[in-house]
Amino acid sequence: MFFFFSRLSRVVGPRLRGWRLPLVVLLLVFLTSWPAMALVEGTESDIAAPGNYWWYFVVTAATVGYGDFFPATAAGHVVGSYVIVGGIVTLTLLFTRLSDYLASVRSKRLKGVEELELTDHVVVLGYFPGRTERILAELAAEGRNRVALCVWEDVPEDPLPERTEVSFVRGDLSHVDVMTRANVAAARAVVIDGRDDNETLAIAVAVHHAGPDVHKVAALRDLDRRDNLRYVDPRIACVQWHMPFLITEEALDPGLTEVYGDLMSSHGHGNTYSVQLPSGHRLGTFGDCQVRFGQAFGATVLALRGPDGLTVSPAWDTPVGDGTTLYYVGRRRIEAGEVLSAR
Repeated sequence: MFFFFSRLSRVVGPRLRGWRLPLVVLLLVFLTSWPAMALVEGTESDIAAPGNYWWYFVVTAATVGYGDFFPATAAGHVVGSYVIVGGIVTLTLLFTRLSDYLASVRSKRLKGVEELELTDHVVVLGYFPGRTERILAELAAEGRNRVALCVWEDVPEDPLPERTEVSFVRGDLSHVDVMTRANVAAARAVVIDGRDDNETLAIAVAVHHAGPDVHKVAALRDLDRRDNLRYVDPRIACVQWHMPFLITEEALDPGLTEVYGDLMSSHGHGNTYSVQLPSGHRLGTFGDCQVRFGQAFGATVLALRGPDGLTVSPAWDTPVGDGTTLYYVGRRRIEAGEVLSAR
């Protein structure tokens, strides 16, 4: 019987790809063993009854053998042996196909050739060892972001296989195939981190074509090139290449780079300043400072530096003593004397 199934597999195997071969073997054994069992055991026997034989076939072919139905004749034992061998062959073929399938899926995943089924994710186009890992760690820090990392073809396989929240795509980053496999059209944001500004521009064209309304963040060595990128999409956010933390913040919270740019510019709508609280200021807590600065100067206090060092966005009941330094955003610098006179 082993010879028969081996011969059968070699003959029909090349014609039946994938899962079809084990299913054909299983069907063949079932259709040939049932009438054989009915012939040798008799049509009146319990084992050959239509309601029973399928159960006997399943538990016997799976080599479980509950024993609730079994052949009573020597010829029936031969047919039962045929079912057992056929079941073993079928299970072997099934497990082989399953192993091949799982190995193929893992290989495709490691090589970055499968199409991702992600939505509302962040796509990172470009890979620089160390730098990109920091960006990915920041993107995934809140635990709610799936990331698709897209790398060039000279990266042979997934550089971060242990990061389950990071999917992998490999290919020409300016090609539509990578845009499709990374599902750029369904992404919430795309980070473009090319090897130079010209490549970043080429990738931006491909991204805009695939997802015109997706939020795009481009890392540039020369920020003067942002005008070229804005020909592609005037809404694109351009960030200095050596500021990866700002790239991730812009990807997760669109518009932050514009806020930072305004704060850091002397011609912005609000600049950052500091003032040391003088004696007799009558401000007991950080909340009092926030209210006073807001009402009197239209300013927002961001942080304070006291005996325990710098605290950004402290609790409103945090006490402020004489000599505490306040850091605030305002339209102009506030002098210490103005804090005393403001009511």
